[in-house]
Amino acid sequence: MKPLVLLSTDQALLGQLQSAFARSAPQLRVVLANDPAAQEAQVAACWFPPVGSLSALPNLKLIHSVAAGVDHLANDPSQPALPVCRVVDPAHRQGMAEYVRWAVIHYHRDFDRALAQQQQQVWQRHPQRLAGEYRIGVMGLGSLGGAIAGELAEAGYAVRGWSRSARQLSGVRTFSGPAEFDQFLDGLDLLINLLPLTDATRGILCQKTFEALAPNAAVINCGRGQHLQVDDLVNAVNSGRLRGALLDVFEKEPLPLDSRLWNTPGIVVTPHMASCASHDCIAQQVAENARRLACAEPLLNQVDPALGY
Repeated sequence: MKPLVLLSTDQALLGQLQSAFARSAPQLRVVLANDPAAQEAQVAACWFPPVGSLSALPNLKLIHSVAAGVDHLANDPSQPALPVCRVVDPAHRQGMAEYVRWAVIHYHRDFDRALAQQQQQVWQRHPQRLAGEYRIGVMGLGSLGGAIAGELAEAGYAVRGWSRSARQLSGVRTFSGPAEFDQFLDGLDLLINLLPLTDATRGILCQKTFEALAPNAAVINCGRGQHLQVDDLVNAVNSGRLRGALLDVFEKEPLPLDSRLWNTPGIVVTPHMASCASHDCIAQQVAENARRLACAEPLLNQVDPALGY
């Protein structure tokens, strides 16, 4: 089998993935871009591939994201028109659910306000709201969003869900398509984004969206960085229209040091840590698709170019 090449601007991740492939797929020869053997590679496993790195591989036949998303591949505009696959980790849902539960409690129980008060040495309790009085909206009702919306409803929250096409979820009031978007947003206390990135969803977290929420609402973005219009968010938080936002994904990662998101009071930045596939899971799934490619078998978790996921 031809060697597999790892491509990423994250040098630490490259070392971690090399170790994972050695453990979980020792039959594969795994190289980095600076290895002459990379020129023979037919599969590139990628996370934010460096600019020009994909077009520099003359024998490439498959581009494999090492994550559930594939939008980070656009970091290299030279990406050739080849099949793209992604990693689907069964444990990914649990990790995301844990992160979202923390984020929901952060706002529902006013921990954001308590932390801000501590900095000012202020002792003040805020009225406690019942979960059923706290209106949460989940954008994106796929395998992750649907499960999380269901869990929040089971916990007693007043949950709405919005997706591209109609879905039915127990305990969740669902909406679909552009025609029902404003109705979905109306008066929400907390908006959670778990949408895939498409032309239709790019920039969806914007001033118009924020203005439809309840006063002092909060926003959680675990979807994609390109969903967010940064200036609109910063302005909404600074003006008091939003009480805050919790962001885990960004258009450029690592988040540039000059980004306004780092230092805007009320905005919490986490380093794309909500959930990710284990390194061993990545190695196993990429190795299986490399085998399938070599044997001309159907690939697993291939991305539909029309949908972007």
